[in-house]
Parts: sequence; C-alpha cells; structure tokens
Amino acid sequence: MKTACVLAALVGSASAFAPAGRAATSSALQMSSIPEGYDDLVGIDVETGNKFFDPLNLAQWIPAKWARETELANGRSAMLATVGWFFPYAFGAFDSQDVTSTDPMAAILEADPQWWAQFILLCGTFEAYKYKKALEGKSYTGKGDPVLDYANGYPKSEEARRKMELMELKNGRLA
Repeated sequence: MKTACVLAALVGSASAFAPAGRAATSSALQMSSIPEGYDDLVGIDVETGNKFFDPLNLAQWIPAKWARETELANGRSAMLATVGWFFPYAFGAFDSQDVTSTDPMAAILEADPQWWAQFILLCGTFEAYKYKKALEGKSYTGKGDPVLDYANGYPKSEEARRKMELMELKNGRLA
C-alpha cells in the first residue's frame, strides 16, 4: 500500500516537469464592436481605448437607453457615496445621539432603523418623481430638457451637453 501511494505521488508530480504547451493569450476584458443602439452614446473615450467596452457581451440583451440610465444612476450614487465616505473624516460627524463614529462602516450600523426607513422612502420619492417627469418628456440622462435644473446650469447646445454627460460618466466610473 505504501509503495502504491509513493508511486502515485511520483507519477502525479512528474507532470510538473513536462513541457507545457503554449496557451493562447487572451484577455478576459475584450473590447467589442459597437452593438446596435449604442453607437450614438457618449462614453467611448481614452479610458476604454476609444473602443466600446463590454467585457461580458451584455449589450446584446440590454437596451441602450436602459443601460445608460442605469450607468448614470449608479455613477451618481457612487459619487455621493464617495463624498459621504470622506465627509466625516474631514469635517466630523453631525450632532447626533445615535451616530457618533466617523468611520462610515460603523456609522451604518449605529444609525437608527427609523432613519433607514425614512431614507428609503426619500429615495423612492425621488425615483417616482423622475419616473413621472420622464413620462412627461423630461430627461435625467442628458437627452432633452432636464428633470431638475435649479441653477439653470444645464447647457443649451448639444455639443456642451455631450461634453457634460461625458464628464459625469467619467466621474461616476471613477467613483
């Protein structure tokens, strides 16, 4: 039995010294051609090698409008989360009885569940307002008149709008 185990170990380890065949080199992050519906979207720039970036080939199943809305919404959330992460370190926490930590992860657990319920309701209200305005023809993705523009800072020309949309996409991707 001992001899069989030693022989099996030797035979198994011998493959470590065998010459390896050359495997084809390929990257998991493949750049693909621009799918239908995605060709007029802003976002193909130097960060993606001036090519359409879709490593999982999901664009064939996801409508371009929905993909852009989702990318902008997630980017905006990420930018706000980045500010929220560093704010307590730079300026300290607000006067509060329940949240006293400047560590964002600890603060999440210190927050009262009632606060979380109010926050979720607030986010739902924002989403419902965006949806209602989208049905009226307004936009929150850069195409057409914006849903909210309190400072009248949204550009009027199409070129300036595309430039602003590209800046927002880059900042959201960075966050």
